[in-house]
Amino acid sequence: MATTDTTIALGVPDARPVQAEVGQAYWGSVWRRVYRDKVTAAVILILVGIIVMSVAAPLVTPYDPAQASVFKRLKPPGTPEHWLGTDEVGRDLWTRMVYGGRLSLLCGVVPVFLALLVGGTLGVVAGFAGSVVNTAIMRTMDVLYAFPSILLAIAICGILGAGVRNTILALTVTFVPPIVRISESVTAQVRGLDFVEAARASGGSPLSVLRHHVVSNVLGPILVYATSLISVCIILSAGLSFLGLGVTPPNPEWGLMLNSLRQALWVSPVVAALPGVMIFVTSMCFNLMSDGLRQAMDVRL
Repeated sequence: MATTDTTIALGVPDARPVQAEVGQAYWGSVWRRVYRDKVTAAVILILVGIIVMSVAAPLVTPYDPAQASVFKRLKPPGTPEHWLGTDEVGRDLWTRMVYGGRLSLLCGVVPVFLALLVGGTLGVVAGFAGSVVNTAIMRTMDVLYAFPSILLAIAICGILGAGVRNTILALTVTFVPPIVRISESVTAQVRGLDFVEAARASGGSPLSVLRHHVVSNVLGPILVYATSLISVCIILSAGLSFLGLGVTPPNPEWGLMLNSLRQALWVSPVVAALPGVMIFVTSMCFNLMSDGLRQAMDVRL
């Protein structure tokens, strides 16, 4: 807890270094718990591997993701020079999968990050201010929250058109309301705790109380919840691309690859299913990581 003006006036030593040490001890304990949790550590390593391969795609594959060949259509996995096979127009599937991770992860992580910034800020302000501010923000979010996530994203993309930018915007708007709800709920609980009331009574300004006492205590639960939304966002962005409302051809993206390969399902089912496997593995890893972080952060000091 930050040192109050009254404490300083009485000559009590500044408690901010103690608070910093407690905060460092808490986060150190969190990372030690994550490290000891074999499942969480394993999925984090898998996610790091997927991210590194996607970013360094030109270094891990020798082919151009748009290079097609009518003579190499739908080659099965294990084919020489194409160990994951080729797609419906003869493009190397490993190359498409690696490059596709770039847009799939971009459309899965960036909207949640933007929604966290916007929704987290609105939720904390609504929960801390209360009264008219809370009513105005939460009733506005209720209007958006009334629509199912996928229908709201489809409607926005249908109005704005397909494309990476519009997909990110649509998914950001979709995930703002749930993050606002969680942020407002957690902030309202922390606002009524004794140490917050003591900070107010000691003469702390609302902005100081909010920054030093409220945000630091609500940030953890909000981050854990936002992390769990990344898997949902990846699936939704893939669904939009599958419907032709997300990433546009010839850009490689896992949902778009599922759409283009669905006609080859009966001819080469393994090749057609591989993008779906990547979507499943990545979203499952983010879910397990979120569960591990939630358990690691449940520390009582």
